Amino acid sequence: QVQLVESGGGSVQAGGSLRLSCAYYGYAYSSHLMGWFRQAPGKEREGVAAIGTGLGVTYYADSVKGRFTISQDNAKNTVYLQMNSLQPDDTAVYYCAAGYGGGTWYIESRYNYWGQGTQVTVSS
Repeated sequence: QVQLVESGGGSVQAGGSLRLSCAYYGYAYSSHLMGWFRQAPGKEREGVAAIGTGLGVTYYADSVKGRFTISQDNAKNTVYLQMNSLQPDDTAVYYCAAGYGGGTWYIESRYNYWGQGTQVTVSS
């Protein structure tokens, strides 16, 4: 059974940093796409970043380029999202997702498994 477990959310002031972690268990595919999405109150869920676990190719939303970095530790089956220069607009529940097959990285249907989400709150 595939399971994704996020951690690292919390509250921080504007300009601060947080690192989210997503540990995945029971995944049978050696190469797949791991993504981070977020959903702010009253808004649709949106793709933030993704990484292909095979070659390590990364993708970012324009809103986070230069501030967020996605990375992986294959030995630990863990994906990270380092978030720097956080702003109040980054406040959201952040979700980790895993998918195999093809498709655009920021499209939710591209992913087969989702974590439970972790809250990130940025105060001004």
